Amino acid sequence: MPILHWIAALVPVIAVFALLVVMRLPASRAMPLSLLLTALFAAWVWQVPLRQLAGSVVEGWLIAVTILLIIFGAILLLNTMKASGALEVISQAFCRISPDHRVQVLIIAWLFGAFLEGASGFGTPAAIVAPLLVALGFPAMAAVVMALIADSAPVSFGAIGTPVIVGLGQGIPGISPAGLQAIAITAVGIDVVVASFLPLIMVTILTRFFGARRRWREGLALWPFALLCGFSFTLPAYLVARWLGPEFPTLLGALVGLVVVVTAARYGWLVPKVLWRLPDQEVSGSGHVVTQAEGLHQHRPVALQAQPGLMQSWLAYGLVALLLVLTRLESLPFKAWLQSVDLQFDAILGTAITARITPLYVPGSVFILVALVIGIYYRLPWRVSLNVWREAAQGLLPSALALAASVPMVRIFLNSGVNTAGLEPMPRALAQAATAAAADIWPFVAPFVGALGSFIAGSSTFSNMMFARLQQEAALASGLAPDVILALQMLGANAGNMICVMNVVAAASVVQLAGKEGQIIRYTLAPMLYYCLGAGVIGWWLSR
Repeated sequence: MPILHWIAALVPVIAVFALLVVMRLPASRAMPLSLLLTALFAAWVWQVPLRQLAGSVVEGWLIAVTILLIIFGAILLLNTMKASGALEVISQAFCRISPDHRVQVLIIAWLFGAFLEGASGFGTPAAIVAPLLVALGFPAMAAVVMALIADSAPVSFGAIGTPVIVGLGQGIPGISPAGLQAIAITAVGIDVVVASFLPLIMVTILTRFFGARRRWREGLALWPFALLCGFSFTLPAYLVARWLGPEFPTLLGALVGLVVVVTAARYGWLVPKVLWRLPDQEVSGSGHVVTQAEGLHQHRPVALQAQPGLMQSWLAYGLVALLLVLTRLESLPFKAWLQSVDLQFDAILGTAITARITPLYVPGSVFILVALVIGIYYRLPWRVSLNVWREAAQGLLPSALALAASVPMVRIFLNSGVNTAGLEPMPRALAQAATAAAADIWPFVAPFVGALGSFIAGSSTFSNMMFARLQQEAALASGLAPDVILALQMLGANAGNMICVMNVVAAASVVQLAGKEGQIIRYTLAPMLYYCLGAGVIGWWLSR
């Protein structure tokens, strides 16, 4: 591939990294510049018609609306729970399980987040987990970083197996269910070795970059408990993938892990005797934790008839989890009912580009519904509820600016196959060039191809759909085991989820960190590289 084609195809990646991470511009400024550069190179080098570029921008705006709906719903639910006092009750309950912030982050981000990923996907874990951590006294930056790192390995099977069933299933036409299951088993088998160490990486990053003493060893001191958290999720997920298929490994693995880890934490098993907490935390004599959480709207609990009990306080999250599971199961009619309400946009601006929005199926709609229900259940005064809704809407502006540029940039990149230069779409051209240049070391490259797909498209499902066929062809051409290479594609797509711009923007918005997206990616980049390289090493050994 000519060097100019390399540059043009890499512009979305280079521009985002340079402007957001290196130059540290806020996403509201970096993403419009990245969009402009991507459009210019697409028109100049790839010779994408202006009508196709404009259609891609409109498509991107339509998709951005669904992401904003998730952000709005998450902020609305969070502020409703804060106003009712339920979030404070939940925070104290976690402190009673263990007041150690290292333990709390693994239970909430790694395991509860995995459960939400298995139930819904679509960025739900970070939108729920990050504000919950902030309520426990975590700095907003630490909360977002932990939520994004944790939302990686659980993405293999995502919402009821979607990345496998839809992503790989459509990416490799004609593949059998048995073939999909074989790839899934290989992927989660590699995860047992690689992803089981992610909880340990999480707590070491937490203590090194956010602790008062800035020490790695304070995180390493938790290694027995951290490994218990890792294996308590990956091993059950492996068994479920082997015996039940790709629909429920994440969901059931998270539930088993929660039971095991919460029990261990409650009884102090494998937990260091020395308590570790983040700075600016005070514990009163009664055990009540006084937090100085940053980044959230500071609603004070209103005068309710009675403070919500623990079960009442968990009602919101329980309803969210229940509704997400019920509306994702193919065997129940709810999914079809919700998806039947759709807005179809065909032949956008006279192009072949189409877009479909199913507003009731987006997780944000579930968040909004639950916020309404619990607002009534907790009997919030209408003035408080109105203020909660107003602040949730006001918090969307920075996200809207960033997403209005980042999603169209992605769509231009993906829709670049329509051009007068006779070139493949940019992502496929990049992957083909990488295949030709690195065939001898493809097991190390394959995860990074998957990560590129998630980084750009914002979806492991789309990454698998886009690159699965190419990964299969690269494996056959290199004499490698296709199942292993496709498993590496899945794991790379997981890793890319940590640094995906759309996920970062959404998670940052919920905890009022708009403008700090580049700093967030700088924290999550090293774990992403570990995940890709670790999977590549195991894949190299297995594929021979």
